[in-house]
Amino acid sequence: MSLQRIWVLLRKEFALNSRTFIFLFALLTPIVMSLVVSVVFGNLFAGKPRLGIVDQGAPQTVETLIAADYITTSKWDSQDQLISAVRSGAVDAGLVLPAQFEDSIKNGQTVQLPIYVWGESLLRNRAILGATISDSIVKVSDRSLRVNLDAVVLGDGAEVSWTQRLLPFLVLMAVIIAGSFIPATSLITEKQKRTLSAVVTTPANLAEVFIAKGILGALLSVFVALAILFLNNALGTQPALLILVLFLGAVLAAAFGVLLGALIKDTNTLFATLKGMGILLYAPGLISMFPTLPQWIAGLFPTYYIVNPVIDISQKNASLTDILPQLAVLVVLIAIVVGVLGMIASRLQQQDI
Repeated sequence: MSLQRIWVLLRKEFALNSRTFIFLFALLTPIVMSLVVSVVFGNLFAGKPRLGIVDQGAPQTVETLIAADYITTSKWDSQDQLISAVRSGAVDAGLVLPAQFEDSIKNGQTVQLPIYVWGESLLRNRAILGATISDSIVKVSDRSLRVNLDAVVLGDGAEVSWTQRLLPFLVLMAVIIAGSFIPATSLITEKQKRTLSAVVTTPANLAEVFIAKGILGALLSVFVALAILFLNNALGTQPALLILVLFLGAVLAAAFGVLLGALIKDTNTLFATLKGMGILLYAPGLISMFPTLPQWIAGLFPTYYIVNPVIDISQKNASLTDILPQLAVLVVLIAIVVGVLGMIASRLQQQDI
């Protein structure tokens, strides 16, 4: 086996496949779906609520509002400028703090506080801004609330957003489509065009061809999965560990794709096979959408050991020790698929491909 020949074959694979529909499909489909999910459920473009302030003499209140990290606060020079900013949507709401405002509230006096709201602002943003302004006024007035709210969560655990529920499915889609489709379709196409036979009559052998095709699928798989995690702000605090897990998952997906390409004769059969295996491949992602289902069921499917460590790292800050049992299973699965693939390559090398 020659690393130089593998490198030459890999460059050929990229040059040929990067112009195909399947390559673009594998690259763009998971990312586009992630963008759609983010837009629909409002997590990608729904930034912090924006508050504009005209300060006529309330520095402590302004300081308190600027310190609130869950809103974006900007200062304006005049009330007219602030009103114009609210009308244009530059800010969600505008607040005019009059002179002697802080002295008045500390003395218990009633103060009329002009606040302007953009008509197209989200209800969520209005609620956050209203609560933040009220909290700031309480702090500045040196008065404490005589009521403490004790939140009691009803139901089975904390609320999980749909973005979090869909993330495992999106990651699985990225890993499987990019990792498996690319090497499988490339290998089948070469078999149909009889170019594979020509390649293996050169010093390159079939194992090197398989490795080159698998590397391309694995690299694309890791890239797309990382892009999805980045778009969903889910890279977590341990990117190196995350990349390691994604790489192992991509290796398994790529080896599986090469295996399918070696066994299947045409693309129609390939797509039919992948469609029939859909529940086996995507079940862990589908189960994660419904937290009320017994989550242990997902562990019965091989792809669970690709996606679950990724989610544990990105959303739960899991360490290597926490996910080590899952990684061990993943490594065993890789060894099994690669072992079967090695036997098939040895057998096909002796045949007229």
